[in-house]
Amino acid sequence: MKRLLCYLTAIAITFLCIFSLDLPVQAKRKKTAEFDKSQLYARSAVLMDADSGRLLIEKDADHPMPMASTTKIMTCILTLESAQLDDLVTVSAYAAKMPEVKLHIMEGEHYKLKDLLYSLMLESHNDAAVAIAEHVGGSVEGFAQMMNEKAKAIGCMNTFFITPNGLDASVQVKDSQGADSTKVHSTTASDLARIMSYCIKQSPKKDEFLKITRTQSYTFHNYEQEKTQTAAPGTRSFTCVNHNAFLHMMDGALTGKTGFTGNAGYCYVGALESNGRTFAIALLACGWPNNKTYKWKDARKLFQYGIDHYEQKDITNYDYEPNPIPVEHGAGKDRLLKTKMQLQLIIKQQEQKMLLSESDSVQVRAELPKQLQAPVKKNTKVGSLNYYVNGELAAQMPILAAQDIKKRSLRWYFMLVLSRYFYPYF
Repeated sequence: MKRLLCYLTAIAITFLCIFSLDLPVQAKRKKTAEFDKSQLYARSAVLMDADSGRLLIEKDADHPMPMASTTKIMTCILTLESAQLDDLVTVSAYAAKMPEVKLHIMEGEHYKLKDLLYSLMLESHNDAAVAIAEHVGGSVEGFAQMMNEKAKAIGCMNTFFITPNGLDASVQVKDSQGADSTKVHSTTASDLARIMSYCIKQSPKKDEFLKITRTQSYTFHNYEQEKTQTAAPGTRSFTCVNHNAFLHMMDGALTGKTGFTGNAGYCYVGALESNGRTFAIALLACGWPNNKTYKWKDARKLFQYGIDHYEQKDITNYDYEPNPIPVEHGAGKDRLLKTKMQLQLIIKQQEQKMLLSESDSVQVRAELPKQLQAPVKKNTKVGSLNYYVNGELAAQMPILAAQDIKKRSLRWYFMLVLSRYFYPYF
């Protein structure tokens, strides 16, 4: 009985190892001093690794909340990706009547799209945002749809845009069952940081975005549109000054955008670079008047913690050679029916760098089938090598078939009979 129990245990262990092979890569290191979230003024906040998207610190990170003018980072990047900067924008009556903060553009005036983007990002002008949206999207509603589509495309599942400027707004929509529901202009701290990370790291217009948002002062004028459809400088000139004070508060500060409404409170989204590391933060509901400086205190705390405790590491820096997988009904040179072909495997390894603290641990798990059925085509994915950071999936490398294995055919069986009954004459 004891021998039988040992035998069954060995079989169970072998089965588990084939299907889910845990490979120790790195022992858990000494504990990093935990960040005290209670010291943050913001009701919702994140510190994100802008390169990998990993959340390093989170406080109520997935709770949808109004985000005020931090909205404008999406307005800016979407415009840069969708339109030509030399386009002439005609100001509508609706755009001209937007509330403060505004550029005071007037109905019928014409402005270069590029100039309005500086107005949007340096001074946070609400009328410039609407003029941009109407030009790019055909209407504010059309542009909002583009914003929501873009948000989903980059992985923001809890964000809903209604306005291009971030003013508080709500709309009635129908849910999947056809019932009416109210949706508000909102995002989450994690989604907002993800949008900022996209703007500075992934977007094909990231350089243009950084150039605009880092400019300290910008002067431009309106244009007169003549009947010949040519443009000439108008009679009004404007100078916009960058109001992102955090650009001068810490070394490495890259970009950022403030925001405020009565519902949203003070908000901030920003990015900082230090020794090859890029951090993004998002702060929502970070105080109300007279607490305008709370966002700067929170930003300092988050960025400094990231600088002090996180280093960039390649989590895939581990040599692993997967064992071959048996393939049933494979047609090989061996003519024995009971013999299974052995499929050689290769791993499509790619470097995956992430910010890790001293207390972070990395685990590797190979997910492979116990066996396969012929035919198997070369370079077909048969499994994956999964990398986990603190138990959460962080990267996945495909494990591929290294060769073709054909399925046994009638000819193969015919040759088998010949080899058995006519050997050695065959």
